[in-house]
Amino acid sequence: MRAVVFEEYGDPEVLKVQDVPEPHAGPGQVRIKVHAAGVNPYDTKIRRGFTKDFAPAKFPAIPGFEVAGVVDEAGDGAAFAVGDEVVGWSTGGSYAEYALGGNVTRKPAGLGWEQAVGVPVAGETSQRVLDLLGVKSGETILIHGAAGAVGSVAVQLAVAAGLTVIGTASPANHDYLRSIGAIPVAYGDGLLERVREAAPHSVDAVFDTAGMGGLEESIELRGGTDRIVTIADFGAAELGIQVSGRGTGTPEEVRAALDAQLQAAADGKLTIRIAGTFALADASKAQALSESGHARGKIVVVP
Repeated sequence: MRAVVFEEYGDPEVLKVQDVPEPHAGPGQVRIKVHAAGVNPYDTKIRRGFTKDFAPAKFPAIPGFEVAGVVDEAGDGAAFAVGDEVVGWSTGGSYAEYALGGNVTRKPAGLGWEQAVGVPVAGETSQRVLDLLGVKSGETILIHGAAGAVGSVAVQLAVAAGLTVIGTASPANHDYLRSIGAIPVAYGDGLLERVREAAPHSVDAVFDTAGMGGLEESIELRGGTDRIVTIADFGAAELGIQVSGRGTGTPEEVRAALDAQLQAAADGKLTIRIAGTFALADASKAQALSESGHARGKIVVVP
């Protein structure tokens, strides 16, 4: 099968398309004919070798762990049958024509492949951090990187929970943020004053999805580091800010939450904006866009 691989750590250019052996479903497993693979910041961190001390790549490595597609092989005892449309997490290597399913669930009818693959990571991450922050209806939350894949889902979940949402983004994304219920503010110099103008009473919690700055201003807004969480700035722990890297829910709990979010997307109650769709041969461009920090929504690779 054709797959994107890298055989050394480095820049996006180390990603190449090669013919590699197909994976096959073992007992309890399903193989998925990939229709869409999600691109996530963690993919780029693995490629650059930032995780090699605790999660080294096994070369030749196929990036990706977020997948949507059709089951085309089902092992004995598998939860799904050939022909089922599924979405969720692969066991690894989703930038490929085929991938083995990990924690997957059924894709709702009528939800497109690209939109479907934009839900698992963004949805799980957003809900996890909102829970960590302990936000409740009537409070105000500041979300950094609000127009990105995770940020835009976090905005919508927070608005649905009854929060006032202030979202940082470039001016080009402000109309989009208004359309999903956020009060947009530009990042950069003067951020503190702009947020205080948008939230004259207080900011009750801060969710940093971008890792592109703003944490020192967030500490000043909060009067300390309480109720500030980042998923993207791994140096934030030095400031006393909580860094959240992965969830602790059971597979069943994660699937139940994913089912609800997928249905919300299918019903038009959760908007998944696609920043770009790339062929396997352009995976390096997809990851470069991810690393730029300027993607407006979800980045997707399609075989």
